[in-house]
Amino acid sequence: MTQTDTGHDLLEGIREKAKKLKLLILDVDGVLTDGRLFFDNQGNEYKCFHARDGHGIKLLRQTGVEVAVISGRKSNSVALRMQSLGIEHVYQGFENKIAAFDEIIEKTGIMPEQIAHVGDDLLDLPIMTRVGLAIAVNDANFAVKQRADWCTDLPGGLGAVREVCDFIMQAQGSFDDVLSQYLK
Repeated sequence: MTQTDTGHDLLEGIREKAKKLKLLILDVDGVLTDGRLFFDNQGNEYKCFHARDGHGIKLLRQTGVEVAVISGRKSNSVALRMQSLGIEHVYQGFENKIAAFDEIIEKTGIMPEQIAHVGDDLLDLPIMTRVGLAIAVNDANFAVKQRADWCTDLPGGLGAVREVCDFIMQAQGSFDDVLSQYLK
């Protein structure tokens, strides 16, 4: 088997996992943002979200794949952004992310093998090791990348989530229908 065949087989295995997905769980800092934290002199926190990531989330949700967010930190800007995207399952301030993960499974009835998780740091590993498709953003910690099924080409906060959403839609055969909405 050639090097190219191995890469092709690996990608096909990832596509097969993506076909089964019913839920995408995202970390916030380092995944939906570039990981930097901004504070003003009064202690207000600011985050920068990428518009294409948000649009990808909306498109993925239109195809029937649910999206959830689990973050170790708590921020009003995250709550506002997730509300604007229609994301119902938002868990903030969960350093023990497994508690939130278990609650999502209980509420949705979705099996772990039907879930993908996108992470960037060690706090994400407990969930990544339990889901059907573990994804690391391009600039994730090396230990997270080593344990991921797939690493995005783009870094966190700069289009990685859109890349994941597009990949899932392509694997599930719904991307062309989504695209056709814009080609009329």
